[in-house]
Amino acid sequence: MEGDPGRSQMQVVVGCADLDGAIDHFVSTVGLRLDRISPADDPREVDLSGPGVSLRLRRDPDAAQVPSLGREDLERAVAGSPLPGVEVVLRQPRRELHMPPLKPALVVSRARDGAGFGAGRAGMGYRDLIPDRLGGRFIASHIRIAEGGDVADYVHHHLVRFQMIFCYRGWVRVVYEDQGPPFVLEPGDCVLQPPGIRHRVLESSPGLEVIELSCPAEHDTFVDHDLQLPTASVDHEREWRGQRFVRHVAAEAAWEPAAPGGLQRDLGIGAATGGLAGARVLRLDPRGQPMRHQAELLFRFVLDGQVELTVGERTVQLRGADSVVIPPAELFAMAPAAPGAVILEVSLPEDWRQARA
Repeated sequence: MEGDPGRSQMQVVVGCADLDGAIDHFVSTVGLRLDRISPADDPREVDLSGPGVSLRLRRDPDAAQVPSLGREDLERAVAGSPLPGVEVVLRQPRRELHMPPLKPALVVSRARDGAGFGAGRAGMGYRDLIPDRLGGRFIASHIRIAEGGDVADYVHHHLVRFQMIFCYRGWVRVVYEDQGPPFVLEPGDCVLQPPGIRHRVLESSPGLEVIELSCPAEHDTFVDHDLQLPTASVDHEREWRGQRFVRHVAAEAAWEPAAPGGLQRDLGIGAATGGLAGARVLRLDPRGQPMRHQAELLFRFVLDGQVELTVGERTVQLRGADSVVIPPAELFAMAPAAPGAVILEVSLPEDWRQARA
């Protein structure tokens, strides 16, 4: 099998109801390795491989919990022996970025409405902040690691246009390609993960919570089995598809005047992406001046306090861990309901503030 390039291009496809259990079986018992998982927040499809074997697992509630297949079964399937519930197809590597068309919408997500944390990649819990994904263009996830300690992660990278992580509560230790030794993100800290940068989550506090925003919504996560982190080289100016890695440390950042009012800490993402995206932590202007935007995305997450949001004829009250996506061209205003309200704002592109009412 190992020397047959024709057979190595064929892939065995198997449905399973328990995707995590199937991954454990094929890695621990059969000896395959994990290569790709998609999507990270709610995995439905996984690629694994070994010498002469390529396997794709697809989540299927009607299939067996964990397929009782061994390496010999997979090899026989590739050789042409039919097996129930097993399909053999020409392997299709997935390395192209697909950008769905934007479908703007007003999206309000309240933590108190009961949307829980679903099981995601590497044992992390994911709360979906944009359920309709704006047509598949964007995903915003409130991610939690409840127990803390070592994280069952691996060196990996994402096929994305844009991705950032903001530490909301607790702390997490991470390591990135060409960025030196592991470091800790604490509340208010942020990283921009350029497309393709290898990285790994190592350890977290109990109750860690981060906000992750990515474009497009559904994207592939690829495992890198060869690269060891940290890398021997350090290159803070390196670019991945025109973007630089950014680490914003809240304790070292100063507040400055914001436009059109209030105070802000710019997270450095605009400069590192050439204006593709922007992010800031914002202490809201008490006046709540009305404005409009023409951006692809304007996302706001309440970090602390309570705010009043008015969009068109609708007014809603938001508090900690609530979020909103404001559609373009809509007149809106956001003001603190009491002093001390702080929000995270992410926009694509960075300079949406040119369009004010």
